[in-house]
Amino acid sequence: MFLAAAGWIASRGRSEALQRAGDHTLLVTVAASLLPHGLKLLFDQTRPDRRTVIGHVHGVSFSGKRNDAFPSGHALHMGALASAAGVLPAGPRRAVRALAVGISLTRIVVLAHWASDAIAGFVLGAVLERLLRLWTGYPDCLSKETDHADT
Repeated sequence: MFLAAAGWIASRGRSEALQRAGDHTLLVTVAASLLPHGLKLLFDQTRPDRRTVIGHVHGVSFSGKRNDAFPSGHALHMGALASAAGVLPAGPRRAVRALAVGISLTRIVVLAHWASDAIAGFVLGAVLERLLRLWTGYPDCLSKETDHADT
């Protein structure tokens, strides 16, 4: 949240395209922070670390509240990030998406979430980011600025 707010502040006074990208980033971050909390109120799914002792034998600590498994908030954020990275050039886009998938997978490995929690969170994050594009105009605002720079 801090980085999104800092990016939003840095985008103020810049081109309209960068300001809109900053607006989009902050809005997606806030929405991706709130959505999992709302969904966890609706769904009571027990975390895997409460059902297995094997993970604790190997040093994995308990994670979060007992019945807050669905969806994975970390994976939801990472799905939104991976979706937003679609406007980047191929190399950075692949790097961001690989990092996002890797972080999401750690939630399963440390027994904080079931695989379904992480997958659903990732997909929800990507869908959330794409839906918010309709409101913020991202990334169309960036392509318009590039078009004006070429003329």
